[in-house]
Amino acid sequence: MNRDGRLAYTNVGISMMPLIREGRDVMIIEKRDISMLKRYDAVLFRRESIKGRGKYILHRILKILPNGTFYVVGDNCTNGEIIKPSQVLGVLTAIHRNGKLIDFDSFVYKMYIWTWCAPFHLRFAVLHIKRFLRRFYGFILRKLRIWR
Repeated sequence: MNRDGRLAYTNVGISMMPLIREGRDVMIIEKRDISMLKRYDAVLFRRESIKGRGKYILHRILKILPNGTFYVVGDNCTNGEIIKPSQVLGVLTAIHRNGKLIDFDSFVYKMYIWTWCAPFHLRFAVLHIKRFLRRFYGFILRKLRIWR
């Protein structure tokens, strides 16, 4: 983070696909007051580690729990985790893709949130079916190679 609390960075990993593409999109993350965070905000946090240094993760808040902690999940993930407010470093405020700014107030972004992020259980089923079909397809291809 620079002096004004802003960080511009490209991501590593696929947990926030299809919104953020690995190594291609530039994320703008800003420091915010924890009380300003709301459901469906994408937050950058530091995962606690037994060895001391944790990984930096960007995931979306799906639920704010009564004790003040957050239940976060990546847009391309089926498992979430609970994080403490002290782990949160900033919130995703913009994405630069192909020289254009993705507006988080736009109709298209809001439709993405309500069709992909809000129905988490439906997304969970879709991702599990997709992974099953990918494994099944790979199994069939391996069997076809053996028969040749």
